Amino acid sequence: MASGLLLGGAVAALVTAAMPAPQPGGIADPPPDKIVIDVATVNGSGCRPGSAAVAVSEDNTAFTVTYSEYLAQVGGNSDPTAFRKNCQLSLIVHVPQGFTYAIAQADYRGFASLQSGANAVQRASYYFQGSSQTVFKNHTFNGALNDNWQATDITDWANLVYAPCGVQRNFNINTELRVNAGSSSPSKVSFMTMDSTDGDINTVYHMAWKECPAK
Repeated sequence: MASGLLLGGAVAALVTAAMPAPQPGGIADPPPDKIVIDVATVNGSGCRPGSAAVAVSEDNTAFTVTYSEYLAQVGGNSDPTAFRKNCQLSLIVHVPQGFTYAIAQADYRGFASLQSGANAVQRASYYFQGSSQTVFKNHTFNGALNDNWQATDITDWANLVYAPCGVQRNFNINTELRVNAGSSSPSKVSFMTMDSTDGDINTVYHMAWKECPAK
């Protein structure tokens, strides 16, 4: 199932924005060696097998998840279960020896068409295998709206959670789109996507790096 999610094999080069500067003490420059990300599992109504892909930036400061079928909608002849779509990705991040990483920022983009009185929520959480799941971060959008949308989750440097050194722990990303009809006409459709008219949209996760203690 994972093989269909990989863009150009296990990893592909993608030029994206670098991490914000300056970096506080203890934060390392990105390692010079390439990182590789494999998709261990993918589950959810918003990302059936083959509809998501992962790529890593050339400077090792970010990776991107691309979706092609992530859409939630309500109203009209919509399926009653279509108002909520979700995706759970479990990623195996192979990092150069002596380094560990944390996710400092996540940028989400898509398109929303919301009738007057309708609303939508984009939410996400992130955690390493074996650790407690973080609290979901929510972004709400209100109709009337017919435009591209963007949402950003930022973690303060002091609160960054790094992968444990010396062991392999999968990094898990849980995302959700939810559309509510609210007071809008039941006959009119409202929808929200995490994709674009050309079939994909990039969700960028910015990485912070730190050197592991010497054994």
